[in-house]
Amino acid sequence: MTRYTTMDSPLGRLQLTADEDGRLTSVYAPVQKGRAVEPDPSWTRDPDLLADAVAQLGEYFSGERKEFDLALAPAGTEFRQRVWHALDDIPFGATVTYKELTQSAGLPPTSVRAVAGAVGANPLLILRPCHRVVGSDGSLTGFAAGLEAKQTLLGIESD
Repeated sequence: MTRYTTMDSPLGRLQLTADEDGRLTSVYAPVQKGRAVEPDPSWTRDPDLLADAVAQLGEYFSGERKEFDLALAPAGTEFRQRVWHALDDIPFGATVTYKELTQSAGLPPTSVRAVAGAVGANPLLILRPCHRVVGSDGSLTGFAAGLEAKQTLLGIESD
């Protein structure tokens, strides 16, 4: 059974979901591709179960937290999981290119487009820092929650 809560953030109202054990399955921004606009009627609102995640995200937004200590359980293929785990290794305040991420995930250079697709499908916005992935020329490219949100997150990490 999916548990959920919402929280206000600089990106707007975030929606957090978790499994019954409190492992996070998604963090979505209001305008993010792939996000359900309204919680599924079968979900249960459970702010207590997700209180630690809300607190840690709040600390991140206020500049007090650089790393998260939360149990994660996003659903995805083995390939996507591999890419998402590689996102975890991008240091706070740093950026990498899709090519560099492909290399750090141990994937062949021909996988760059597939890696970009996996990054775009990341259901754990902010927690798995897909906002730290940039184009080969350092430009801000593709972000499921929009480039303005990406700029906001990178700005938080540059202060």
